[in-house]
Amino acid sequence: MFSSSRMTVNQSSLLYGPLEELQELAFIERPIRRSLKTAEEIDQLTVDEDLNDIERAVYLLSVGQEVQRASVISNLPSLVRQNPAETFRRVVPKVREVLNGAGAEIQLAAAASFLTILQDDIILIHTHTFSILKTVLLHLNHRDTVVSNAWLETLLSAINALPKETIKQEVLNPLLYQSQLSHSLQARLASCRILGKVACKFDPHIVKKDLLPLVRSLCQDVELEVRACMCRQLENISRASGVDDTRTELLPELVELARDEESSVRLAAFDTIINLMEMMDGDDRLHVVVPMVMSVCEASQADEAVVASLSFQFGKVCSGLAGSLSDEEKGRLLQRFKVLCVAGLQTEGNQTDCNESTLIRCNCCYNLPAMVVFADSTHFLSELYPSFSGLCCDPQVSVRRSAAASFHQVLKLLGSNVQLVHKQLLALLQDEALEVLDALMNHLEETLEAVLTRAENLVLDNKFPELLSALLSVEQKVGCSLRWRLHEKLLQRYSCLARLLPGEVLHQNFSPRIFTILTTNKVLPVQREAARTFCTFLRHNRKHEQRQEMMERLIQDLAQGRSYWNRLRFLDVCETASEIFSRKYFNKYFLVPALELVHDPVANVRYKLCQLLPRLRSSLRLPADKQLLQQLDFCVQKLLCREKDKDVVATIRKTVLELDKLDLAEPYVVCLQFHKRQERDLLDQKKEKEENLLLEMEQLERQQSEGKLNSEKHTERKRRDSKTSLSAIKSMSVSSSGNTLSSSGKEMRKAKLSRSRSLSSQPTTSKPANSDRPLKVKEMSSVSGPGKSSMSLSKDDPLRTAHFSTQSTSSMPVLIRSNTTSLLERASTLDHRTSSLDQRDHRTSALDHRTCNMDHRNNMMEQRTGTMNHRTTTVDQRDHRTSTLDHRTIDQRDHRTSTLDHRDHRISTMDQRSKTMDRGCGVKDSQSRKLSINRKSNSFSVQSGRD
Repeated sequence: MFSSSRMTVNQSSLLYGPLEELQELAFIERPIRRSLKTAEEIDQLTVDEDLNDIERAVYLLSVGQEVQRASVISNLPSLVRQNPAETFRRVVPKVREVLNGAGAEIQLAAAASFLTILQDDIILIHTHTFSILKTVLLHLNHRDTVVSNAWLETLLSAINALPKETIKQEVLNPLLYQSQLSHSLQARLASCRILGKVACKFDPHIVKKDLLPLVRSLCQDVELEVRACMCRQLENISRASGVDDTRTELLPELVELARDEESSVRLAAFDTIINLMEMMDGDDRLHVVVPMVMSVCEASQADEAVVASLSFQFGKVCSGLAGSLSDEEKGRLLQRFKVLCVAGLQTEGNQTDCNESTLIRCNCCYNLPAMVVFADSTHFLSELYPSFSGLCCDPQVSVRRSAAASFHQVLKLLGSNVQLVHKQLLALLQDEALEVLDALMNHLEETLEAVLTRAENLVLDNKFPELLSALLSVEQKVGCSLRWRLHEKLLQRYSCLARLLPGEVLHQNFSPRIFTILTTNKVLPVQREAARTFCTFLRHNRKHEQRQEMMERLIQDLAQGRSYWNRLRFLDVCETASEIFSRKYFNKYFLVPALELVHDPVANVRYKLCQLLPRLRSSLRLPADKQLLQQLDFCVQKLLCREKDKDVVATIRKTVLELDKLDLAEPYVVCLQFHKRQERDLLDQKKEKEENLLLEMEQLERQQSEGKLNSEKHTERKRRDSKTSLSAIKSMSVSSSGNTLSSSGKEMRKAKLSRSRSLSSQPTTSKPANSDRPLKVKEMSSVSGPGKSSMSLSKDDPLRTAHFSTQSTSSMPVLIRSNTTSLLERASTLDHRTSSLDQRDHRTSALDHRTCNMDHRNNMMEQRTGTMNHRTTTVDQRDHRTSTLDHRTIDQRDHRTSTLDHRDHRISTMDQRSKTMDRGCGVKDSQSRKLSINRKSNSFSVQSGRD
């Protein structure tokens, strides 16, 4: 029990602190209760509710307390907007009365209210000029400097709208009196600023006559503040007076002020001369500006303020004096710029010097593009690269941020030499300070465009993967931080990569990361920007397979995802895709998956779908999208009939009213809406043309890649064919000698066979050795053609039947035998000629066999038993030499075939003669003669079929 009570005390002390602190809080509350308003004070602050705004303002300005008067004066612009006439007639005079003797708070409120009225053009300034100007001039010389400056700003703003006569009467006349030395410093400073403002309202001769004498007197004032203030107004006065008066009247004053003993006056004169340099001719620049700039650059103990101003305007000075400087002077200016780029890094000073040096280096970063032009980009590596590299790696974050802000301009000026600063770009992308990355992201598209214009060459460069890695690491670094606006800006800039990087690199490296952000990041603006970037990548991707893969990931992970958050993101993607893609592409890939979410069990998804339905329907056009329109109408009907969530029901009813206003078949009645629809249609046609162009480019690239692959294969085949042709020629020379020997041996065998046939009196049957010849006949018939083969077979058929139907006899007369012998001798001659043809056919078959071997070596995938025509065509495509040889072979075969046809004709003639002899000699002798003739004819026909 005791322990629990002690724990309670400890807990109370931890939650509320010690008891002494609680008592102190109690004492603090007592004065708060005593300071509350009493009932009488509340009655004084109460205003009748029946009064309008003008009457209430007049009442509070008359009898109200100071806080009420300040509130009315602060609300004066609103009263002028509501009723300007009554406000200036009744309220403004009361305000002028209140300002007499009022405190600083009311004075500042009145000055701010009148300034708002003048700047916002709430009223017609000519109508109420007098009332406002009188009030401003009355309090211009207030004893409080803050109040006086506030009224001065109001007057300077009123001068822009005041007419010339009013300015001359109400402003210039008092100004001549206030600029005298007898008046206060504050009045003279106000006179300087008013002179610089009113000079642009008058003609040059009036400026020279009325204003320049007053300007000279103020430039020679005894107070340095007046001289410095008047010196800074000389720029406006010079532009109003003209070039001639500036050269004769004002330039000597500026040169004298540039030699003033006070540094602030010298700084003002230096800035004014640099700003007026465009109004000077070559002589003035050479004799006035150049010596002054050189003296400031060479002075070792120059004023820090002047050096800081010089560092800020260094680029402007060099650009303006480029035509008036010698090479030596240009080198001295470049050397001075190099010194300014490392200002404060060699020595360690106090905090003030450090801040001043940091400002100088930031100004040098600002002037880097102008200095690249001044030094010429061709000399960048030798003159400015060390300074540029040092500024990009400066220890101060503000300097690196300034370098990152001007980096894109330097890249543009370098042109083709952008690889010189590749290392510095990687250093800025890998910087730990998010401020540097923020400055670099503002112009990242221009930077990457300048770097990646040579993307095809950079792919082979080792620096290209480093740049890709740096870009991915930047996104991860920014994504891990709490700077979601910077992350959104980064994703927006990354959309330009779709135009700059190859599609394969983009698909492999950036698309998965963007999709991961789309599905995992919890910041809605970042998700929407990731969806836009992903759709941009999808639209510019040229490969159909990769686009299909990206769409499948969108459907599976978002539209059909398990988390309702992902399904909501898919609807965001659809909203973005309707702006990026054409209607045709959107309706093909996004519309149906979006409409299927009508069955989603989560009401938030259906609510989002209801909001998206008008956009989905606006993408449909009749009659092409009639089926999709029916699906959308079914979706709307289902939501109207079956929806139970009250928010979804209310939204779908509003959506139905919007859908009824959309006409899909006829043009809009309202002209403005019709023109808007025409503009959208033209934009959609442009998008569709671009998408079709991407598809054509994809097909062209695919054909080029296939053609390149085929050319490489053809080159390889040609190289192999050249080798095989050489080996074939050698083998043909060897085989020709072997064919000669075999043909001579065959002729001897044929001669012996003919002699044996002439002496033989008994017919002999066909030898089984010729059983393999039908294979050769079949093979050669494919070469000689179907016509020739059918002709030879038709001639052979009757002879062959007569040969097998004839019966053998035992004896023949001598006369018939002699006639038969003469016929056999002729047949032997034909046989001899046929044997020579067989030798030639053997050579041809050997050549065909070698050609087949060459085809087999050239193409291993072709089958060995292909036809000779196909082989000859393949050989013709691969080697011109082989095609020539094949043509010669075919010609020879045709010639031999024609020769055989002549021989067949001669054989038929012999057959007729043998028939005549058979009629005269008897049946037996005729049978004997036919048997011998048919035997020879059969051999000839077989040989002819083989050919």
